Amino acid sequence: QVQLVESGGGLVQPGGSLRLSCAVSGSIFSISYMGWYRQAPGKQRELVAVTTSGGSTSYADSVKGRFPISRDNAKNTAYLQMNSLKPEATAVYYCNVGSSVAGTHVSSWGQGTQVTVSS
Repeated sequence: QVQLVESGGGLVQPGGSLRLSCAVSGSIFSISYMGWYRQAPGKQRELVAVTTSGGSTSYADSVKGRFPISRDNAKNTAYLQMNSLKPEATAVYYCNVGSSVAGTHVSSWGQGTQVTVSS
């Protein structure tokens, strides 16, 4: 079983920064990817950023250059540093992790953390 615990959301003014964390625990053999999605009210969930075990990263066009994703393999933790935040970034942010558990690939989701960008 895989558990994800997210933290770091909150209220921030436009132009400010937040850092989200996603800590993974459980009977994991390996983690293949760690990513962040977001879902704004009335909209579909969308990919924000993802990083693979090989170190490659991919970003939504709307956050490129502002939301670097990183991971600490020793801590099984992913981070999303959100800079120059805009009101349209307001959403619930979800961590998504792909891992190998007992020979089976498992995709796991966090509970979500609210990010509100407002003055």
